Amino acid sequence: MDGIDPSLGDKIRVLIVDDHEVVRQGLRTFLELHDDPRLPPIVVVGEAVNGVEAVELSSRLQPDIVLLDLVMPEMDGITATSKIIEKSPQSQVIILTSFGEEDKVVPAIKAGAQGYLLKDISPDDLVQAVYDAYHGDVQLHPKAAQRLMSAISQSEYTSSNQTRKPALDELTKREREVLLLIADGKNNHEIADQLVISETTVKTHVSNILSKLHLKDRTQIAIFAYKHGVLDDES
Repeated sequence: MDGIDPSLGDKIRVLIVDDHEVVRQGLRTFLELHDDPRLPPIVVVGEAVNGVEAVELSSRLQPDIVLLDLVMPEMDGITATSKIIEKSPQSQVIILTSFGEEDKVVPAIKAGAQGYLLKDISPDDLVQAVYDAYHGDVQLHPKAAQRLMSAISQSEYTSSNQTRKPALDELTKREREVLLLIADGKNNHEIADQLVISETTVKTHVSNILSKLHLKDRTQIAIFAYKHGVLDDES
């Protein structure tokens, strides 16, 4: 592939990165067999076997979504994530991980990854996650969130607890509801349905939450909620 194919402009373009061929083939099959005339088709525009290839292909192909393994030869997923975002800023990086790799997930968050999937994800959930990421509504799997919490050392947040905890009081009742649903793994569409509001309104609430809590993305919202016991407070 020599670059972006203009004929794919109405499709969701995915780059798969994993050093195991059987995993790449499985992911490609799951994605390309999906057929819903109501949604744009998903097309796998490239495959890479390590982080070096992933960065090179991301720079050349500018994919919408990068499904990225964490543990690979030559360049791991953590290092590759920041380099991919640098070379292809519009790409959404979704980490493919397993429960045995939780120590690598937190650095991946800091590197800029936008989503976190388990490798045993069902085909339907994988497709939904790609669509969510494409629309900026990446889900944080509840089980992955729990693993993330156990992997984050208390010391990383101790210095910020006193300044961020009071910021929760600045959230409106509706914003707290949205925060809780994000922490529960809901995307914008699901939140809108549950609260009986528009997706545009949900996005406004998410933006306000990020601003008031001084966070960068939805993943940090979920982490914040778990870390500060917000879910326990509301139960």
